[in-house]
Amino acid sequence: MIEVPAAVTLADLLGREADFFSIGTNDLIQYALAIDRSNKSVADMYEPLHPAVMRMVRDVVKVSRKLGIRVAMCGEMAGDPLYIPVLLGLGVEEFSMNPNSIPVVKRVIRMTSLGEATKIARRALTLATVEEVNEYVNTEMDHRFPDIFRFGRPLVVNRVL
Repeated sequence: MIEVPAAVTLADLLGREADFFSIGTNDLIQYALAIDRSNKSVADMYEPLHPAVMRMVRDVVKVSRKLGIRVAMCGEMAGDPLYIPVLLGLGVEEFSMNPNSIPVVKRVIRMTSLGEATKIARRALTLATVEEVNEYVNTEMDHRFPDIFRFGRPLVVNRVL
């Protein structure tokens, strides 16, 4: 499990002993951003698309490819359709999520080419702030999936699309 920044930094060493990586986004985001997601005073600062988080995911994927091991993702980020094109573009190929998220995530995956996802991820990685990244990704998703998203949020989650 890659759940803390130290594991990201040591992924090349950990990968020598592992058959696969699973990026645990809930904890990784919390520890990387020093945000207690259960503390209402700071929970709004928990940002899955923070540039540091995206770079950590990118780096773990690079190491996993170099070592020839699989990389999967679990946690809330893995089941949020808003983030799927970015994650695909960063190279994540396996997602573990709540069953209720599967239909809309599956639809987004089916409707997004790898080239489109790579373009979205590359552009997102060039942005300096989480606000810029969120605005970009929300706009892209609203534009690409107007029947699914409105202002970056899914309109329908529990219906097969």
